[in-house]
Amino acid sequence: MTTITGTRVRVRVDGVVQGVGFRPFVHRLAHEHALAGWVRNDERGVLLEVEGEQAAVERFLERLGGEPPPLASVEHVSAERVSPTGLEGFRILASTTGAPAALVSPDVAPCADCLAELFDASDRRHRYPFINCTNCGPRFTIIRDVPYDRARTTMADFEMCVACRTEYEDPTSRRFHAQPNACPACGPALTLISGKRALTGDDALAGAVAALAAGRIVAVKGLGGYHLACRADDEQAVAELRARKRREEKPFALMAADLGAAEALVHLCPAERRLLSGPERPIVIARRRARARVAETVAPGSPDLGVMLASTPLHHLLLADTGTTLVMTSGNASDEPIAYRDEDALARLGAIADAVLLHDRPIEVRVDDSIVRSIDAGDVPGAVRPLMLRRSRGYAPRSLPLPLPAPALLACGAELKSTFCVASGSRAWVSHHIGDLRNWETLRSFREGIERFEALFAVEPELVVHDLHPDYLSTGYALQREDVALVGVQHHHAHLAAVLAEHGECGPAIGAIYDGSGLGSDGTVWGGELLLGDLAHAERVGRLHPVRLPGGDAAVREPWRMACAWLLAAFDGDAQLPASMVDRVEQERWEQVSDIARRGTGSPVTTSVGRLFDAAAALCGIRMTVRDEGRAAVELEAAAVAAGDAVARAGEPDAYPLALVEGELLQLDARETVRAIVEDLADGAPPGMVSARFHNGLADATARALALLARRERVASVVLSGGVFQNRVLLERCVTRLAGTGLRVLVPRMLPPNDGAISYGQAAVAAAQLAA
Repeated sequence: MTTITGTRVRVRVDGVVQGVGFRPFVHRLAHEHALAGWVRNDERGVLLEVEGEQAAVERFLERLGGEPPPLASVEHVSAERVSPTGLEGFRILASTTGAPAALVSPDVAPCADCLAELFDASDRRHRYPFINCTNCGPRFTIIRDVPYDRARTTMADFEMCVACRTEYEDPTSRRFHAQPNACPACGPALTLISGKRALTGDDALAGAVAALAAGRIVAVKGLGGYHLACRADDEQAVAELRARKRREEKPFALMAADLGAAEALVHLCPAERRLLSGPERPIVIARRRARARVAETVAPGSPDLGVMLASTPLHHLLLADTGTTLVMTSGNASDEPIAYRDEDALARLGAIADAVLLHDRPIEVRVDDSIVRSIDAGDVPGAVRPLMLRRSRGYAPRSLPLPLPAPALLACGAELKSTFCVASGSRAWVSHHIGDLRNWETLRSFREGIERFEALFAVEPELVVHDLHPDYLSTGYALQREDVALVGVQHHHAHLAAVLAEHGECGPAIGAIYDGSGLGSDGTVWGGELLLGDLAHAERVGRLHPVRLPGGDAAVREPWRMACAWLLAAFDGDAQLPASMVDRVEQERWEQVSDIARRGTGSPVTTSVGRLFDAAAALCGIRMTVRDEGRAAVELEAAAVAAGDAVARAGEPDAYPLALVEGELLQLDARETVRAIVEDLADGAPPGMVSARFHNGLADATARALALLARRERVASVVLSGGVFQNRVLLERCVTRLAGTGLRVLVPRMLPPNDGAISYGQAAVAAAQLAA
């Protein structure tokens, strides 16, 4: 930083500096150094002036960027000399408005100080469900506009009482300029609705606790929407919730009171403890303890549980008063977005919940819980890192950097696990998780979310980026935008680019991009691709051996169809119904599907690794049908985990063969793998053993293919991404096998490997192509 030679400077601070106690911090810092001046929020961030002794000003500037409040993220501090005024005192001025460019903070879980007050019987906020301060509380979900001031949030209608206003205006208070500041006398209040009965305040909370204790289901309003809650140890209550919610298979998330309660449910490594207790409060997927007091129907067939800690004071009170872990799953019926408006929650959740616990602070934007798991993967061998599975509450809308500057643009993402991204300059804002756009209400959230982000971050798109698939609803939205240039980006290139960009790289790299499906540049269904590329361009240099997708989308819902397709490929068109499936699939249907696959009728060609996993799961007798794409692969992975020790003890070859066939494209030929699976199962091998060998074989082949192509193309970096790499076993084993090759292995960190990263990858590709 340039040495300041005057006694008054004007300072611009960029980063996440609104809604995180930055102005109070500046006020205190100025007083400590006996400096006069002022500070205010504006549309860009924080602007301030300080005046005093030169040495004090310079020390102030050092501390300004080096000792920010815990929730702040200072990206840049610039200072310029201005004329001294001679005025005394330091003030916080009213915010100014203009074209917004300030960064918006995610929502933050209650801090330790607020929790201490929450349970302190002598405190005036004792057991107040909406306690907060400048270090914690709602942010993104209550902001209507920037600069971040109470008048531009959903707290605007709550006028502070004298005591709260005094705190708000006191520079020594932890609530100095805390915009959601409130107390029982002036802030939001609870209401419990059960049938025609309504309870308020403390009675509402007591009523909800009593209902949960009695085994009932309660809808609870959280930060970004409603949850459905019941006792986690009550088999009947959990089964009833599953039936009413029409969620047949997917696990329910759990909410534990503290780390000790969480560790009674799952095994946690230090990295997982940090994730659980961090201010983001994500759901953390971890290995279930054998004696965890949890109903079997919470996560049927899974060795893992998804656990989170409380993200609001209300959740802390519910957990403390019930004295037990609660199921805390999304407030919706199957395939619907979560409810976040009160009237919508009462209408949609009334048939699921026995009671609805709500409050009168509106939620401005619907935001789901984030989901992470830990992996032994990264640039440091043996390092345990988080793997994001769903980036939402607590993380969004935190900005991500772009390696190359972008014009004002909108990237529309994919269709499933949808996100969008707005970008300008070197910064990109990836939305919270939106979901499946094929649901009308979710599509509406997608459109509304885009309008909101464009306004919040002052991005008026000149360019709109979309997937090549013409039938994606996100593509349809892009094509309807007027007065913009359009850019199409191939799905798997976007996956590759997303990982490169979040690592701050432009490429080149070899990428193994494995997922369920994405439209290839040749018009076929890709999903097992080896790409050579950088941010601007990518070419396909390898693939999984192609097979038919019998019945198109029907094969996604019925994995046995993919078993049929792979058997046809592996046995030269002679696919007998395996013994492991004979009681699960009708012979007549098997023959019908075999016939359409042979003829190619309604059976496009695919290279999808996701569909190969489906085939292996069906052959093992694990899954014949699914409601949710990827469910068969999840259970196949679980079988491999359960069989891990048995494989090690057996001392047998632990990987199936999977050949690499050189040609115009390097081909991963899994036909021999399928023949080995059939042979092992016929010899009585348990499904878990078969699954473990399948995972090992695919990891071996992937690592060999990447190393071969990297040598051939003279590149030093490889990328692993795509939804299949949510599979911890496959990802970790690929990384382990690549460790001795000398290659840099890049895996997703800040974004998911699944389609939640597509929009960011699209933005990075568009920026690079324009810069080329």
